[in-house]
Amino acid sequence: MPDDELLQRLRRFHLDAFPQYREQFQTLVDEGQHPTTLFIGCSDSRLLPYLLTGAGPGELFLVRNVGAFVPPYDGSYGHHGTAAAIEFAVLELHVSRIVVCGHSHCGAIKALYGEVSPEARNLQRWLDLGREAALPVQPSPEALRRTEQRAVVLQLERLMEYPMVRRRVEDGSITLHGWHYVIEEGEVHVFDVATGGFVAASKAKSSGTGPYAPYVEHDGQVLVD
Repeated sequence: MPDDELLQRLRRFHLDAFPQYREQFQTLVDEGQHPTTLFIGCSDSRLLPYLLTGAGPGELFLVRNVGAFVPPYDGSYGHHGTAAAIEFAVLELHVSRIVVCGHSHCGAIKALYGEVSPEARNLQRWLDLGREAALPVQPSPEALRRTEQRAVVLQLERLMEYPMVRRRVEDGSITLHGWHYVIEEGEVHVFDVATGGFVAASKAKSSGTGPYAPYVEHDGQVLVD
């Protein structure tokens, strides 16, 4: 039989990596988890939240889905994993930050401009959460980049529809952060609510907070009414 690569990796973790964090994990078990940040990121394998933020065990409460989309708070209670995670992070874990992180070359964003397999019925419905961000143009690198960023801001606006989120944003106990990770540059661009645009983290004044007003792009287009 061929070597079981995953089994070998599990063994290496137990023997080599885990001993370095043994005490930290024991504390997290004894005292429970107290993450400060809810990180909503795309499921793309090239997006690595712990590598991007330098976070360690217990710091991030992670939600990964196709496109880093946030379902609307519409009262349709059901099997909404992302919505449940938002509620849990805010109401039970009392996070102080919520990050929505999209990225370059996103397959979900590309799919907004193309065909999706008729067998992928759940995916087709899920992509509806990003369609408002799509532009009425043929897809190009620039259009896709703009759509990726517009989609991030759209999810921030949806987060503000969650009563428990809005209440805490308005009283200052939670901040919202919209990020766009450019994979090939190793740079995260953060949404700056003051300028209504994305700024490279290497030049930004903060990790981003907002939005509290309609998102106006550099060409004057309003994303959200």
